[in-house]
Amino acid sequence: MTSEAPRTDGALAGLARFCYRRRRLVLLTWIVGVIAVATVGFGYGAAPDNDFTGGDSESARAQALIEKHFPEQQGDRLTLAIKAGKGIDDPAARQKIEKVVADLDASPITGPVTSPYQGENQVTEDRRIARMTIPLSDKDVTKTEVKPLVDMVKAASDDSVTLGLGGYMAEKAETPPQGPAESVGIAAAAVILFIAFGSLVAMGLPIVTALLAIASGLALTKLVGHLVPAPDFTLAFGAMIGLGVGIDYALFIVTRYKDSLRDGDEPESATVKAVTTAGRAVLFAGTTVVIALLGLVVMGQRLMTGVAVATSVIVLVTMIAAVTLLPAFLGFTGYRINSLRLPRRAARRPQPVSTTAQARRTLAERWAGVVQRRPLTAALLAGVSLLVLAAPTLSMRLSQPDASVQPRDRSSYVSYEILSEGFGPGYGAPLIFATQVDSRGGDLRPVVEAVSEAEGIAYATPPRVSMDGRAVTFTAFPTTGFQEEATADLVHELRDDVLPAAAGGQRVYVGGPNASTIDVAEESGARLPLMIAVVIAISMVLLIALVRSVTIALQAAVMNLLSIGAAYGVIVAVVQWGWLGPALGFPTAMPVTTWVPMMMFPVLFGLSMDYQVFLTSRVREEYERTGDTRTAVAQGLARTAKVITAAAAIMIAVFTTSLLGPDIAVKQGGLGMAVAVLIDATIVRMILVPAVMELCGKANWWMPGRRTATTIPAAPATVEREARV
Repeated sequence: MTSEAPRTDGALAGLARFCYRRRRLVLLTWIVGVIAVATVGFGYGAAPDNDFTGGDSESARAQALIEKHFPEQQGDRLTLAIKAGKGIDDPAARQKIEKVVADLDASPITGPVTSPYQGENQVTEDRRIARMTIPLSDKDVTKTEVKPLVDMVKAASDDSVTLGLGGYMAEKAETPPQGPAESVGIAAAAVILFIAFGSLVAMGLPIVTALLAIASGLALTKLVGHLVPAPDFTLAFGAMIGLGVGIDYALFIVTRYKDSLRDGDEPESATVKAVTTAGRAVLFAGTTVVIALLGLVVMGQRLMTGVAVATSVIVLVTMIAAVTLLPAFLGFTGYRINSLRLPRRAARRPQPVSTTAQARRTLAERWAGVVQRRPLTAALLAGVSLLVLAAPTLSMRLSQPDASVQPRDRSSYVSYEILSEGFGPGYGAPLIFATQVDSRGGDLRPVVEAVSEAEGIAYATPPRVSMDGRAVTFTAFPTTGFQEEATADLVHELRDDVLPAAAGGQRVYVGGPNASTIDVAEESGARLPLMIAVVIAISMVLLIALVRSVTIALQAAVMNLLSIGAAYGVIVAVVQWGWLGPALGFPTAMPVTTWVPMMMFPVLFGLSMDYQVFLTSRVREEYERTGDTRTAVAQGLARTAKVITAAAAIMIAVFTTSLLGPDIAVKQGGLGMAVAVLIDATIVRMILVPAVMELCGKANWWMPGRRTATTIPAAPATVEREARV
């Protein structure tokens, strides 16, 4: 948006006019298209891929050796953990345990099992705790097929015998669907829109537009998954992002449409103006989000690339819906956009600009005046506050959730707790060693002995040679758990010191799920600065092109970094340090999930740019009209404060409702983004932006090659256009 009158002959104006006039055709096309895409996408879309291994890390090399030379070890496994107060040999306990073992063995999805009464090393010395490994018969077994086994084991537990079924598929099977989170988010957004617009019709348009866009966007992500695989959290995360931006984008356009009607425009003209002003900003903002998301590609991780592409598709569809479907809806509503109003909100007669300005100043204008009178103090206080909130980020640790951080009523957590008590906390964090040898095999006993004697190792299994004699593997169990920092330190010590000294030049790789998680986390941490640099550089170029100011683009980049850093700090304090964690749905303190900061940065940077665009472009309009930065900032803030507040409130509501869901990682991401939007809409937009712009003065509009930053003649249309929310 600039101060120039909206073009009525451009491509965007032509699109708006076509969608308005051909609204029945546009709406029918959207409905048929959504039904068709949803049918194909949800019916024939790709299954999620949760294998984060791969690449050139040491754990990936170990996994490649095992897959090549030990095919019998492939496939998922479940683990039955048993705890009997009187011991597993008690007749009543044994009868119950053998019944569960027989039911598990009889299942069509399990392979042959070895009862703890028959196997070696499956029972503790006091015979109170036992374990049993249950191979799954097919690598394509679904969580729906595993769920009955989890339910059967939970139902068999009583006061005398406690049973828990663990393993990756058991965790997935008993994780409930997202449930009412999205519905609560939609309801919250509806309330906010109704308060902002005071009309049921105006409230409904953004929601219906966003829902249709999300339905088709999610279906498309399932289809895109055939080309670019993505993990299972992608749909929940994408729905949360799509719902937030979809409603917000439609909100901005509907707001501009209502303003134009209030200024006396006909519905068609108002639609064209809304799309060519707010719609143009929506396209820019959405493009920024998409580009920021695609910055995840530089992380070099296959599944994160899938998440980036899938989420970008959803955002792209919401952009298209905002500038095509929404104008069609506006064509149907026309002047009835304010129908079914709140009784207290009677329509106001438009007043001339000067009369309105002299009559009263809005709260936002008065607040801007307070900040502008003490800009340095305000900027310092806001900046220090953000830095204090960001400070915990320095201690951030990354990992992946395992059974130890699941809700306490889950069977997988019960299994973890029993096994930790009986076999040590490191039983759930095995380290798998693998090496390639010549055709005569290899003697790894010196290596096994060295690993067994290393500090932090509980015990190690004897080495196994592959059937072809070309590889050897063994497993060691640490004394510490999956999420503990000492376990990561142990992996580095084994790789850097123990193995090189004991292997005599032979390369022995350390792999397994724990080592793989450590490698992915460290690789992500190393590549994160590159992604941040790429996203910032591209976003600044786009913002410079829109607002024609290098200074404002730099301000936006720095402020966005501060708000995102503060959100990171809050996540560390809540999730990793445990501050208010249980109250917010996190069962215990845990490291931050590896993908959360990677996903948060591009999404939040793009969303922050959204608000920056809507605010600074309006400030730019006022500056070109008046030539005075202080007035421009105050007026720009006044004309955008309410709509940005409503948009931010919708985002916060949508993101916060993720805390109602079951997925620990998605909850972390939702909490972090809600905090970031809250900070961005309050500390940054209401304090830091007006303070810094006041301090910079005319330097705000510096652009290489521009001879002067003095007043630019106002366009007549700008003076007449006083958008009120």
